[in-house]
Amino acid sequence: MNNHAKLLKRATYASVATAVILIVVKAIAWYLSGSIGILASLIDSLMDSFASIINLFAVRYALQPADDDHQFGHGKAEPLAGIAQASFIAGSAVFLIFNAVQRLQNPQTLSHGNVGIAVMVFAIVITLFLVLYQKHVVKITNNLAIKADSLHYVTDLLTNFSILIALYLTIKGYLWVDAVFAIFIALYIFKSAFDIGQDAFQQLMDKKLDSKTEALIINTINQTKDIIGFHDFRTRQSGKNKFIQFHLELDESYSLLKAHEISDGLEKQLMLSIPDAEIIIHEDPTRAHKK
Repeated sequence: MNNHAKLLKRATYASVATAVILIVVKAIAWYLSGSIGILASLIDSLMDSFASIINLFAVRYALQPADDDHQFGHGKAEPLAGIAQASFIAGSAVFLIFNAVQRLQNPQTLSHGNVGIAVMVFAIVITLFLVLYQKHVVKITNNLAIKADSLHYVTDLLTNFSILIALYLTIKGYLWVDAVFAIFIALYIFKSAFDIGQDAFQQLMDKKLDSKTEALIINTINQTKDIIGFHDFRTRQSGKNKFIQFHLELDESYSLLKAHEISDGLEKQLMLSIPDAEIIIHEDPTRAHKK
């Protein structure tokens, strides 16, 4: 198993383990304190666990090699997981708004508020460690599913911070603060859900690679010796796999062997910069191109 696959699986396992720990400690804190904010955070963590489980299966499926029925691989399992993640995030935002309205209508004092504060501090610390590790994995693998999961946990950090502050102010007598903070966090979560869903949707629709990657490819082509030009340049991405194809314009007098050597050398150069790419190059003699 290559290093990327190991990192992806470790990141998904870490995500699931973190979600389970948070569910247990938040359930205890909610039972003791009766805080509606902690209950909202608990439900959000339950959604995290479902999302992480979806992520786990999506990454494992996407890493399977191409087969007779899926000749371009299984990479689109990842953007499908991203769509599911966006749905969970939007659902948690709806839940937060609902509970915020309920709290505004029926403000309540808290029991065992210090227990709630201690639990939220613990939740922030372990979530922060998970996010930092996920960002490390995304930097190396550029994996969409892990990126979506990481963004999900970033929203959790904001949620936990807001609940921590709200708990403190509620204990001090400002009973309306919990609801106001929850509404602002819900709006941010909706924005996050939109961004993840849009990114996943674009991959499902075979959107081209980002401008920086395409510029790198074009620059590598232009620096290749003995070529005249290129055309019909197209790119797309499916999971971690990038697909690149174009027609390479070569002098019509070149032998088939020389044309193949030029094309093969260019393919190797591109693979050095983009190791997860599948590259298709069609050699065109200049006369054919000029017709």
